[in-house]
Amino acid sequence: MTALTLADVDTIAARAHAGQFDKVGVPYVEHVRAVARGLAPFGAGLQMAGLLHDTLEDTPVTAEELLAAGVPPTVVAVVRRVTNQPGTSYQEMLRGIVMDHSACLLKIADNAHNSLPERAARLRADERERLAAKYAGARGVLWPAASREDVVAILGIVNPALLAAFG
Repeated sequence: MTALTLADVDTIAARAHAGQFDKVGVPYVEHVRAVARGLAPFGAGLQMAGLLHDTLEDTPVTAEELLAAGVPPTVVAVVRRVTNQPGTSYQEMLRGIVMDHSACLLKIADNAHNSLPERAARLRADERERLAAKYAGARGVLWPAASREDVVAILGIVNPALLAAFG
């Protein structure tokens, strides 16, 4: 079997998220593509994980199906690491994520995109405040677990407005 390209994985993600929209009404695939773009400095494998990061959680696609489609096991492992699991709290999930460098970088990119001011502005005030607190708390766990250079690289691509918060 020929190795999948980034474009192949983008197609898998687009099919998996077809018809889905995010909280602000944008086709969901645009979110995963933005996360993947933020991971470009770290190579195609991490970009693939970025494209697929919500697939197991938000679509009927399984890890086994991703593997059968030719997605590298290392990519699927990262996707599994960032997937919410029943019975696991968000804080517990974050503690597990920071133990895996690739998963940590992916979650930083995901958090950065979810925290974009222009996206937040389109939410109801109560939802905006709840998510802002959630994402800020997550950054307090994620950012210290990665190098300054890595965080700056991701934020500079995905959400430059967060650079000021990073210092």
